[in-house]
Amino acid sequence: MVEIHIKYLFIIKKKNICVSGSHSLSLLSTYIQEETQFPKFSCTTTLDDITVGYYNSEIYIPKGNTTNEDDVIDSDYIKGISDYMYNSFLRRSALGLIHDNLCLIFLTGLNVYQTLVVCELLELDKAGKMIIKDAAGGYTTDELLLKPHLEEFKQEFAKFFYPICITTLRNYLKKRGGQVNRRITPNIRLIQKANSDSGGSRVSCLASGFYPRHINLTLFRDGQPPVSDHEITGGDLLPNADGTYQMRKSLEISAADKHKYTCSVTHLSLDNKLDIDLGETFVVVVLALGLVFLTVVAIFISRRRYRSGNT
Repeated sequence: MVEIHIKYLFIIKKKNICVSGSHSLSLLSTYIQEETQFPKFSCTTTLDDITVGYYNSEIYIPKGNTTNEDDVIDSDYIKGISDYMYNSFLRRSALGLIHDNLCLIFLTGLNVYQTLVVCELLELDKAGKMIIKDAAGGYTTDELLLKPHLEEFKQEFAKFFYPICITTLRNYLKKRGGQVNRRITPNIRLIQKANSDSGGSRVSCLASGFYPRHINLTLFRDGQPPVSDHEITGGDLLPNADGTYQMRKSLEISAADKHKYTCSVTHLSLDNKLDIDLGETFVVVVLALGLVFLTVVAIFISRRRYRSGNT
């Protein structure tokens, strides 16, 4: 039995719902009532956290692909799904489900409606749940107004969209499996910087250049239980230009603080939990380059000795 969750949001924010061993495919559809320089209707397709396609009402444009992906999803399905979503926006607009948000209109002059549909594959290729999230003009959708259409909406997704989403997700994983399953080890630093305003200093643990996005960064004081969250600033996951991620967590300490601070990191690319002390840096790239350099030097010396022995 297909499990479908329908939620109503203030603002839609795409989140990657997959955990280790699972993958997700999401379709974010956007409808703009007013005439703008942007397409009135558009869809963005995302595999885990990687944008793989964009539909602008006229053509589906693959993103970031290195091979032909025409066989991932039938073009008729793309047209059928986009037409359904577009007509759904029009029907809800006619029912008054797209409201004027005074703040949004004041700031942008636009009335925007969005629907996010996400399906997932769990470990062992087991089909997971489908999640549907709606946002209309910055307001949560009125469930009472939408209720007569909920059952029909759920049945449409259970019979038609859910199987297509799961099949498409499997097809994308065949094409992009190496991309979404890659493991890139984080570069990690624990640094202490003086704070001229307070007279104390800031201890920061920074992890950068890692993939996938899931990481656990924890600050410890004298090896005791983790520093409490209310003392920590930062912790937001930020994207890098190369598709990897970074995260920083910081702690303000006084000049009289003599405690020893360490940073503990767990990530899928690491076999074990990694503990970093102040001033220590864990940079896999530098270590790898150093090994390559030493290998090249050893080969050069060996060849030079061989030539000298033959002269």
